Amino acid sequence: MNNKEYLVTLNVPPGLEELVVDCLLLLESEHGFSSFPVNAHHHENKGLSLAEQVSGRQKKIRFQMYVAEQALPILLAQLRQEFSGAGIQYWVLPVLENGVI
Repeated sequence: MNNKEYLVTLNVPPGLEELVVDCLLLLESEHGFSSFPVNAHHHENKGLSLAEQVSGRQKKIRFQMYVAEQALPILLAQLRQEFSGAGIQYWVLPVLENGVI
């Protein structure tokens, strides 16, 4: 039995926060997920307001969740279907260990 898990991180524009929460609540129920505000820094000014260009940071909402290997393609496909072109940055990392202390 393969119990491989991944940590999925999403940086989401604040205007999409509630839609992404709804999507994730439907898809990711085993472990749940976390969300918190972050400042994203990038060299491209595309899509940034003047204030964001001056400050060098853009407000985003970061979502993080553990996802089982077999659920990962389903999650990514659903996000691509619902949020194509929305500018959501994501990355996937293997989880070496997790638990509760």
